[in-house]
Formats: sequence, C-alpha cells, structure tokens
Amino acid sequence: MKLSEYIINDIKPLNSNSKIKDLQLLFNQLTYSHIPVQNDEGVFLGSFFETDAHCFDSEKPLSEYIYSLEDFFVRDNTLWLDVLEAFAVNSTNIMPVLNINNEYLGYYELNDVISLFSESPFFSEAGGILVVEKGINDYSFSEVSQIIESNDGKILGAFISKMTSDLVQITLKIGNTGLNDIIQTFRRYSYNIVSGHEEDGYIESLKERSDYLNKYLNM
Repeated sequence: MKLSEYIINDIKPLNSNSKIKDLQLLFNQLTYSHIPVQNDEGVFLGSFFETDAHCFDSEKPLSEYIYSLEDFFVRDNTLWLDVLEAFAVNSTNIMPVLNINNEYLGYYELNDVISLFSESPFFSEAGGILVVEKGINDYSFSEVSQIIESNDGKILGAFISKMTSDLVQITLKIGNTGLNDIIQTFRRYSYNIVSGHEEDGYIESLKERSDYLNKYLNM
C-alpha cells in the first residue's frame, strides 16, 4: 500500500483570521501536538504548537502570532522513512502533507507511519537481532554483508543505531541461520559484539570454563 493512502483530511487547517480561542478549543478536543494553518487564499502557512497556543490571548486572531508557526511538512510522494524522520526531527504526531503545488492535502498521523515500519521484514520476519560495533573508519556494510552471507545468513534489516567520533554501532536482523557462527566471524574481523539476542556459544563456553576453573581452585 502506498503511504499516500494514509493521508487523513478530517481536520481542515484553521484560517489565519480565526481566533486563538478556536485554536485552543481544537487542541482541547484533539490529541495532536500541532494544528495546521492557512491564509485566505488556501496557502499553507505552518502549524501552531499546542503549548504555545495556550499562552496566547484567546481573543486575538491567529495572524497576530504568525511568528510562532512551525514550518514543517512533507510531500505526497515523500518516502515513508523520510516521513518518519520528519516526525522525529519536529517532535510532532501530526505531519501536514502538501502536493508539488504546495496545496494542503491532509496529514499523516504518527501511529500510522510507525505501523508501516512494524510491518517491514525487520519486525515481521523471524530471525535474530545482533548489535555489533567497530571503529568508524574501519567498518563497511559490504564487509558486514559478506560476514553474514558467508555463514548462510540472510540480512532482513540493518541500520546505524549509534555513532560517536570514533565508533559506529550497527543493529542487524538476521534470518535463515543461528547467530553463533556469525558472531565468531564478526569477532575474527575485530567487531565488538554489543548484543546478540540469541545464545552466544562463545560467551557460554567462556562462562562454563570460568565456573570450572573456580571450582578447581576452590577444591
């Protein structure tokens, strides 16, 4: 299903000549963080943030507070991952959608976009989650892929989950095989295993040997 099919238009943008009390009333009735606004010509101007709206004089028109409008939106052909990023960057749960002519078409709701992410193979397919870490100048996705595929694994998803000035952390969803052999190969390529949500035979082996050694020394 195309993301554009999730566009909702049951909330029309308020006119910039509307009263602030109309905006406040709308916020009281809805659970959205922002409400879109347009001018008399139907041109989208931006969105008011709920916290700001409740600080305004309720009898004044919205046009008095145009400076407070937040100018974020996406196009009707924007990819869903970019839409999700726009939600995160602007700390909102409602995203205005405009066409190429800057006409307001409606909005996306955050939960709908997140649901698309949950339907991706990263979440829907069976597999193990592995988080690996390496120097930021030393890793490559081609190497990561080669390590997994050489052990008959199948990459269901991968993304950079953390990055510092010297390290990068990669979260992987791997199907079609167990993780133990893959984990050992990553270690041979000098990757640090941050987390493997499946039994890590190497760690278990070390733990068993340590327990055995402690028993021997305590005899």
